[in-house]
Amino acid sequence: MKAKLKQRLGDLLVSEGIISEAQLMEALAAQKQSGRKLGRTLIDLHLISEEQLLSFLAQQMNIEFLDLSAHRIKPELVQLLPEVHARRYRALVVAGDDNELTVAMSDPADLAAIDTLETLLAPRHVNLAVATEGQLLDAFDNLYRHTDKIASIAGELHEEYSAQSDFSLDALVAEDADNDTTVVRLLQSIFEDAVQVRASDIHIEPDEKLLRIRYRVDGQLMETTLSEYRVANALVLRIKLMAGLDISEKRLPQDGRFHMSVKNHEIDVRLSTMPVQFGESVVMRLLDQSAGLLRLEETGMPADLISRVRNQIKRPHGMILVTGPTGSGKTTSLYAMLNELNQAESKIITVEDPVEYRLPRISQVQVNHKIGLDFSSVLRTTLRQDPDIIMVGEMRDQETVEIGLRGALTGHLVLSTLHTNDAISSTLRLIDMGAAPYLVASALRAIIAQRLVRRVCPHCAQPHELSPGEKAWLSHVGGEALLSESFKRGRGCQHCNQSGYRGRIGVYEMLELDEPMVEALRRANPDAFAQAVRQSGQFRPLALAALDYARQGITTLEEAMRLVEDASDLGGALAQRVTDGEVR
Repeated sequence: MKAKLKQRLGDLLVSEGIISEAQLMEALAAQKQSGRKLGRTLIDLHLISEEQLLSFLAQQMNIEFLDLSAHRIKPELVQLLPEVHARRYRALVVAGDDNELTVAMSDPADLAAIDTLETLLAPRHVNLAVATEGQLLDAFDNLYRHTDKIASIAGELHEEYSAQSDFSLDALVAEDADNDTTVVRLLQSIFEDAVQVRASDIHIEPDEKLLRIRYRVDGQLMETTLSEYRVANALVLRIKLMAGLDISEKRLPQDGRFHMSVKNHEIDVRLSTMPVQFGESVVMRLLDQSAGLLRLEETGMPADLISRVRNQIKRPHGMILVTGPTGSGKTTSLYAMLNELNQAESKIITVEDPVEYRLPRISQVQVNHKIGLDFSSVLRTTLRQDPDIIMVGEMRDQETVEIGLRGALTGHLVLSTLHTNDAISSTLRLIDMGAAPYLVASALRAIIAQRLVRRVCPHCAQPHELSPGEKAWLSHVGGEALLSESFKRGRGCQHCNQSGYRGRIGVYEMLELDEPMVEALRRANPDAFAQAVRQSGQFRPLALAALDYARQGITTLEEAMRLVEDASDLGGALAQRVTDGEVR
């Protein structure tokens, strides 16, 4: 369906009083110089907004003006129009069936583009709609995945090597490493797809009759399967070559890293291989160096917590621990602190396994267990390098803990991580690892425990009606007062891959040791320590912080519930806070 304007756009806008005759003349003069269309010229000159112009066009042409952020689009319909044409004509298939399709365009008056689209989408009838160019560009990035491209290239590779046995295929790839262009194209497509969906990890897992490629996005895995399972060997070999690993060794795990550029992103890739039943499993951690280091304000820490953290890291000595399970953002928090402490007058040394982000002015040491360069040995040398601040990647054993604690007592600020579930248990974990209670009590200054919860997608967020289970949970942990709160949930859209979530945010609790807590630690008395924490009045548990995010609509109640492993332990604390008026 070709929708046409009865008059020229400029004359229509003047006749409707949207712009003046003088403004039209100004825009026509600018258009003559730039060669751009009149509508875009009017927007660039700020004579009319894009939404105002498109709304006017939709009304004049009797077509719909769509808000794509509120529109659920089926990926299979989008693929009917190849990406190259979608981007060229700023057009997107947003709805339809076997007989007709609705195509949203940023310029529905472009008759040449409409002719081409009707030819490409024939025999289906095309109905036009209008959407902003910005929303269309976002939709292209989110909806045009590389899944089909990956499958197509994998098919090519399978055909190329179909006559080869597994042994000869391996030899072929190894001998012809510079010319295996199909494998390189396949890898490039996998990485482009990972960057497009904001993946933190890529998993390549061979199975008996298929190859699984999984991306971890916002902490959850998304799966793509390829029936061309025999390409797995070629793929793994190429990755191992890129990381400088031993391609002949398939019986033992190997670790490595390499650097690559993908879609204007500079990516450091940490690689781990492991022998499995049907080949080698590969997991790659993607570290986007072009994103830059986060500041404390960008981690998701509340303002009051940031102030407390800054007070602690400005102290000249003592130990600060960041705790939580793997993948909870501990290293990101430590780097944000180091980024703030990184001044010319301070000597900073880090001991890491591995070094994740390269920092200027900071001496970063990569642990290498194969040659005996472990945390404890590096840490002993570090103390002789006249540091002001030391960051230890992880407190893994008794020796590392004791050296770190003694370093904190001898005039150094020591930052490190520990794998514990909460701040309170971290102090006792250090003692359980063999550290003397008096050392822990004297050196430890503060503990930050954290988790990551998924953010509600802002493009499809809507009010959430509580389920009976959620109501029961809220009543248990906070009393009836919480049942009147409003919560949000994403219904799923192209911006969040239909998940309802987009991005993650940190949830934190911070424990600063005061004299009663220190005294309880010296006596290694867990009950007395817990009592001292309760009486301090400054400790706010992780679960309460997560619940606050859910009440604010930042995350869902489901995410807050997932964070709390044992609601029975939380019930009394939250109920008391409701009574005290803290939870309203």
